[in-house]
Amino acid sequence: MSVILITNKLGGTSRVHLGLLMWLFISAIGLLLLAGAAYVGMQMGGKDVYMNSMLTGMQKSLEAEQLKIETATQEAEKNVNALAVRLGQLQAHVIRLDALGQRLIENAKLDRGEFDFANSPALGGPESAKGERGSSIKVPDFLSSLEGLSEQLEHRSLQLGVLETMLMNRDLQDEVFPAGRPVKRGWVSSYYGKRTDPFNGRIAHHDGIDIAGKHGSEVIAVAAGVVTWAGKRYGYGQLVEINHGNGYATRYGHNDEIVVRVGETVKKGDTISKMGSSGRSTGPHVHFEVHKNGRTVDPIKYVRASR
Repeated sequence: MSVILITNKLGGTSRVHLGLLMWLFISAIGLLLLAGAAYVGMQMGGKDVYMNSMLTGMQKSLEAEQLKIETATQEAEKNVNALAVRLGQLQAHVIRLDALGQRLIENAKLDRGEFDFANSPALGGPESAKGERGSSIKVPDFLSSLEGLSEQLEHRSLQLGVLETMLMNRDLQDEVFPAGRPVKRGWVSSYYGKRTDPFNGRIAHHDGIDIAGKHGSEVIAVAAGVVTWAGKRYGYGQLVEINHGNGYATRYGHNDEIVVRVGETVKKGDTISKMGSSGRSTGPHVHFEVHKNGRTVDPIKYVRASR
């Protein structure tokens, strides 16, 4: 094989003959260059695959972290919602306790200045030692305190409820217990027990007391109850009888006018009739009887009762 070389001198040319070894050498260099180019291409392609793999892994990690964050956020929201609901329940409980406390103050006739459920209780104390700093409450401690407060409120509610029931029962007992005078004005003209009958002069038992007064003055119930008689009755004239429960009943005789009906519920102090002199009577007065378990008892101790 020969190679023709062109030179600048006189436009001449020269021919160079290459041997077989030289040709092989050049061919080898060419192959090496081709192989190098192929290797570089393969390396570049491998790097792209590696980079893509790394990006894919990072993307998956970010997605996993994002999922964790979303899950944690949802759990936090659930916890906050649960605490909000619990707080609302406690606030409602406190409102009920305040209302119950106000009723107890009214029922027990306590001093509102001493027991004021409308404002927070008075608190105080010396400042902490210099340099001493309190620590922030931790979530478990906060939840524990919240549950403890809930239990205390529940217990206080039960206790106040029992107290209110006792006060109501006491008030109810006071209402139905015969006590006081059956008239607003008047004087006792005859007592309970043996006396001389004003019509025949004989000794006879008087089952009640007589309270004389002005004709037409109000006769009032000495306790709450249900009217069981309202009309004429032998010996009593115009009679009103009231059943107070617990074995107690009262009678109001010789009325001029009756202003209640049988079956009507009356309260302590309600006007039930007008004083008169109907029936077996010598003048305007009210014949007042107290019955306990079906038998008459001396009314004077009930009239004088301070309850």
